[in-house]
Amino acid sequence: MTTNFDAKAKTWDTPEKIERAQAIAHLIRGKVRLTRDMRGFEYGCGTGLLSFCLHDQLGHITMADNSPGMLAVAEEKIQAAGATHMTHVQLDLMEDAAPETPFQLIYTMLTLHHIDDTDRILEIFHSMLSPGGYLCIADLDKEDGSFHSGAFDGHHGFDQQQLQAKLECLGFSDVESEICYSIDKEVAGGSRRSFPVFLMTCKK
Repeated sequence: MTTNFDAKAKTWDTPEKIERAQAIAHLIRGKVRLTRDMRGFEYGCGTGLLSFCLHDQLGHITMADNSPGMLAVAEEKIQAAGATHMTHVQLDLMEDAAPETPFQLIYTMLTLHHIDDTDRILEIFHSMLSPGGYLCIADLDKEDGSFHSGAFDGHHGFDQQQLQAKLECLGFSDVESEICYSIDKEVAGGSRRSFPVFLMTCKK
């Protein structure tokens, strides 16, 4: 997973990123019946933007990231909010053991396209969910590589049908997907483009 986020952590929570997290959280709430009995796990949490949008509807939340800088900001927000049911952990599931506690909800926001081995991370998510648990993936729709400036060795978004097929092969059911947001940004050459973000939900 790309790890050069420490330097960006202090200024990460821009109005656009907050709006994006709110839009994704709104659709998650529409797709999954959230309850205080559910244990949530956010992978690639950054500063915890998405988890803080959902924390009132969930029980304990574990936020995981491999960036100490991002997690330091997340800890500041946890302390400021007095959110005793939220914790964070520095974790790279491609290198480290997965938490043993089963979760009822796992969610990611623009994280999957940074992970080389998509099949492996989806297998890990499946193993971490309790029966009947939900996986929610928000990520870029397939794009031509314009989204990331400079060198980038991750995925250029995802074909939603292909990702759905991967999930179904792992045993996930009730797979649904829809566009939930569009990121407007400047690309090489100075022009601006919109990059759709989808939310894919499924059940173990």
